[in-house]
Amino acid sequence: MKTSDPLDKKGLIYEAYRIDGIVAEECRSIFLDWALSLPDGQDTQDAIMHFLAIYAPDFPQHPMTAVLQQGQEAAARPRRRGGWKSRPRD
Repeated sequence: MKTSDPLDKKGLIYEAYRIDGIVAEECRSIFLDWALSLPDGQDTQDAIMHFLAIYAPDFPQHPMTAVLQQGQEAAARPRRRGGWKSRPRD
């Protein structure tokens, strides 16, 4: 089902909260699919906060709420630069 929410055009987050018996692993898979379908330039942390504001008050113990909170924490962490560009040059 598609929703009118521009941050959830496929309705993935919406549907995750309506699936009886959904588990954290399934929520993580849905979250990944949702994150990959975000429009270019969309701030992931802002989008996650949007959904937490909508769903967390009514579903504080839902596994998708926990996954969104974990995603928010991960998005807030500074990203580590790696690879050959970060190595010291002699």
